Amino acid sequence: MKRKVLTIDGTGTFNIKQEDIPLLKEYEILVEVKASGISPGTELAGIKYLRAHPSTSSQGRAFGYQNAGIVIKKGNLVRNIDKGMRVACMGPGARHSNLAVVPQNLCVPIPENLSFEEAAFTNLAGTAVQAVRRADLEFGEHVLVTGLGLLGNMIGQLSSICGTHVIGADYIQKRRAIALKTGFEIAVTPDENGNWLKQCMDFSSPYGIDCAFICFGGDATLILENIKKVMKTAPDGHFMGRIVIPGGCEIKTRFGSGLGNIDIRCSARTGPGYHDTLYEQGIDYPKTIVPWTTRRNLQEFYRAAAIGKIKMKPLITHTFPLEKGPDACNLLVDHPEETLGVVLKP
Repeated sequence: MKRKVLTIDGTGTFNIKQEDIPLLKEYEILVEVKASGISPGTELAGIKYLRAHPSTSSQGRAFGYQNAGIVIKKGNLVRNIDKGMRVACMGPGARHSNLAVVPQNLCVPIPENLSFEEAAFTNLAGTAVQAVRRADLEFGEHVLVTGLGLLGNMIGQLSSICGTHVIGADYIQKRRAIALKTGFEIAVTPDENGNWLKQCMDFSSPYGIDCAFICFGGDATLILENIKKVMKTAPDGHFMGRIVIPGGCEIKTRFGSGLGNIDIRCSARTGPGYHDTLYEQGIDYPKTIVPWTTRRNLQEFYRAAAIGKIKMKPLITHTFPLEKGPDACNLLVDHPEETLGVVLKP
């Protein structure tokens, strides 16, 4: 039995190919995919480099790590997931494809009133929850989110749920407009003359920003220097607060007096369990010791989305059939100003 998959080769070219369906193991489920969400950062960040430095050594590999669909078969050791169940999936098995094979702990049931499209960004959802947990937010704090792509928007919405005041910053007008529709109080443009810094200071006056997120890749040295200017500051002049970095950026900075008492916190992946083979297969951690696992993070995210606390529909700007996956990816690479959430539907 074959399946269709979206692939990328060493020249940065996308194609649809057919391949054998992976053999279903006893702890895995087979999913008929109804929607998959493209991650512009993780999946497409290196495409322009590949096109500028093409290699013929790669003939095309399947990619994608988040989708949603219906369980059509399950292994003998699968628990809490049944045939016919609507599920959101993540991880390397959750390809842009019409059929996916995923271990049971990287899947969660989709609430009845949530569509497959809204549940198609599973990996980014878990990553956002983990970043907010790393931030240790408190009710009433002021939060700055820099980079309002899918991840930044989700983080901003989650921060708002925690009772914080959220301001977002991005160069792309479409992203700022969507942020305002999804609960951000203000969305600003990081202009060169520094007006956006004044907006941040006015927004958080007289306290300053308590926590900032850097949600993009590339060089973030300048944005870090600017974030410092709007963080809360002690009477002795030391910067204070937290900066959480879930984006794959690079920063050159001076520590010690250069950053004062700011906590720099890296945030990776979706929570405990992801890439732990035994956990993914179904062996859970002790709940009292590790309560916020990857699977529980996903469950809580979709629970919030199902009751309207998180808005996913405004994030979806384009929907393509799977066969048009190459066109969808090229649109994201060539015209990021026109897109945000792009969903493929087999």
